[in-house]
Amino acid sequence: MALKSRRVGPEVYAIDDCCVVYLLVDPGNRTAVAVDAGSGRWLAQLADFGVDRVTDVIVTHHHRDQTEGLPLLAAHGARIWVPPVEQDLIADVGTHWQRRSVVNNYDLRADRYSLLEPVPIDGTMPEYRTRRVGQLDITTLPTPGHTAGSVSYLVSLGGRRLAFTGDLIHSPGKVWSASALQWSYVGLEGAALTMASLELLRREGPDVLLPSHGDPMEDPEDAVARTTDRLADLIQVRLGYPTDILHRLDHPFVELSSHLLMNATSESRSYVLLSDSGSALMIDYGYDLSTGIPVGGQRFAVRPWLPSVDVLRRDYGIDRVEVAVPTHYHDDHIAAFNLLRDVHGTEVWAATPVADVLENPRDYDLPCLWYDAVRCDRRIDDGTTFGWREYELSMHALPGHTRYASAIAFEADGRRVVATGDQQTGTWVPGAQPEIPNFQYANGFSANDYIASAQLYQRLQPDLMITGHWQPVLVTPEYLDELVLLGREVAEVHRDLLPPEDAVFADGFDARLTPYRIDARDGEPFQVRVDASVPAGSKAEFALVVPDGWRWQAEGDVFTVTPSVDRPVRRARIAATVMLDGRYLGQHCEALVDVSL
Repeated sequence: MALKSRRVGPEVYAIDDCCVVYLLVDPGNRTAVAVDAGSGRWLAQLADFGVDRVTDVIVTHHHRDQTEGLPLLAAHGARIWVPPVEQDLIADVGTHWQRRSVVNNYDLRADRYSLLEPVPIDGTMPEYRTRRVGQLDITTLPTPGHTAGSVSYLVSLGGRRLAFTGDLIHSPGKVWSASALQWSYVGLEGAALTMASLELLRREGPDVLLPSHGDPMEDPEDAVARTTDRLADLIQVRLGYPTDILHRLDHPFVELSSHLLMNATSESRSYVLLSDSGSALMIDYGYDLSTGIPVGGQRFAVRPWLPSVDVLRRDYGIDRVEVAVPTHYHDDHIAAFNLLRDVHGTEVWAATPVADVLENPRDYDLPCLWYDAVRCDRRIDDGTTFGWREYELSMHALPGHTRYASAIAFEADGRRVVATGDQQTGTWVPGAQPEIPNFQYANGFSANDYIASAQLYQRLQPDLMITGHWQPVLVTPEYLDELVLLGREVAEVHRDLLPPEDAVFADGFDARLTPYRIDARDGEPFQVRVDASVPAGSKAEFALVVPDGWRWQAEGDVFTVTPSVDRPVRRARIAATVMLDGRYLGQHCEALVDVSL
C-alpha cells in the first residue's frame, strides 16, 4: 500500500512514513534530496513525485524513526549526511550498543532508540554553515533538545525560508516526546535546551516549520511562543522552580570590567577579553549555554555550540573572536575550539604542554580528553609573555589540577588578572570556608604542585583571579597567604600517607607508553616509546609485553612492534615492563592497539 503524501511547498513533498520524510525535488533532473529516511519504503513510489533518483539524504537526528531506511537509501545510491555530534550513533552504532549501560542505569537519554546496525555515512553537515547538497543550498543549525545532537535544516525555495525541524517541535504548543527531554535521572535538560533552540530558530526568520511528526506550521512566531510557554510550565511542575534559559540565552555575560566578560552560562566558565579594535580573545570555551554536565562522555552526549558569540556581536560590537586560549586541555574548557575555528576563523594559542595534549590526544591516557585533535596556531612557552592587540599576556606553568595547565596573566582595565582554570575552587570565605585544592591524581599530580602555584601567585600579585567553575576572587594578601598554607597542607598530607617512591612525589618514578591509542594494520610495524620520569641517580630498563605472535624490537626507549592477527582486533593490549635499579616493578604501563587487516 502506497504511503500518503502531500505537497507542502514548491517541489517539496511530505511523505507519511514512520516519520514525515520530506522530498525536495529537482524536476528538471528528476532527482531529489530527502530530509530523513523513515523506513525507506517510500522509495518504491518515487515516480509519484516525478523522481528517478534520490541523490542525498540529510538526517535531523539519530532515532530509528528517522534512520531505519538508511540502508535502503544507501543501496539506492544516495549519499548520507548526518549531524556531526551524532555521527557515531549511525556509522559506529555497534560500539554504542556494546558500551551502553543498562544495569543500575541513571542515564535516561533516548539513545537506545538508535539503529540496530551501523550504516556507513558520506559525511556530516557543518553546523552554522551552508552546504550545497544536490541542487540545494542547505544551512545547518544546531537545535539540541529532543537529542543533544539534533539539528534543523534551513532551505530557501520559491521565495520562502523553510525550516526542517526534526522532532524539535510537533505543532504549536506541543512536542513529539516528553521522555526524550529528560536526559538525567532528575533533570529536564532537553526541555530547557528545546526552549533555547526554538528561540534561536525563530530568529533565523523561517516562513514555515516542517516537523518530523506533525503538520507544517505557517506561523512560526506563534508556534515557538506557545511551545516555549508550555515547556516552561513543565519545568516548573517537575523541578519546582522556573527556568531562566531564555534569559541566559540573551544575557550570558557578566561584566567583570568594561573589557573583561565572564560567560556564566557555559560549562566550564569562559572569559572574553575585548579589544577596542572590535576583536575578542576567549579564555576557555567548552559547552556554551549548558543545562548541566552530561552523564557520561560519549560524543553524542556533549554539545559544543556557539549561542553566546551572537551576543558579543550584538551587545559589544565584536566582529570576530580572533583567538582562543585554554587554561588546560579538559573537554569542558576546549570542546568548542574547533567549531569556533571552522565557523569564525578563530586561532588557538596555547601553552606548549597544553598544546601537545590538544594536538595529540591519542598519545595520552588522561581524563576529560576531547575526541578530536585541536590544532594550535601558536605554541607559547610557559614563563613567556605574548602580545594580542593592545594587551600583554603571559603563560605560567600551573600543575596541580592537572600537569598540563597554565595560568594566564594579563592586565585589564587597571587590574592584574590571572585565569587559573580549575586549580582551586575559588570558594574561600575568610574564617568560614577554607580554600579547596581541586586535584585529580589521573590528571598528573605531584605533592608539591600547590606549593608551586602559591609561589606563582605571590610573584604575580593579581588583583583578580578568574576560575573555571566558581565566582571570581578579589585577591587580598590574606587570600594569598591562605593558598601558601594550602600548598603546604597538600604536600604534608601526601608525605604522611604515601611511601616516598610513590609517583605523586616529585622524585618518584612514573612512566607511560606513547601513543596510548594506536591504529595499526596486520603485519605493518608501528612505534611506541616509553616516557618516564626516573629519580636522579636511578637507572630504568624497559621491555615490552605483546600478544602471542607479535614481534617487537627496541632502540633505546623506542619500540618497533609488528602485529599479527587473523581477524580485526579492537583494543589489543601491550605493556612496558620496568626494572628500576635492578628491581622488577612489573608491567608498569600499557597502550591499546586497534588492528585492521
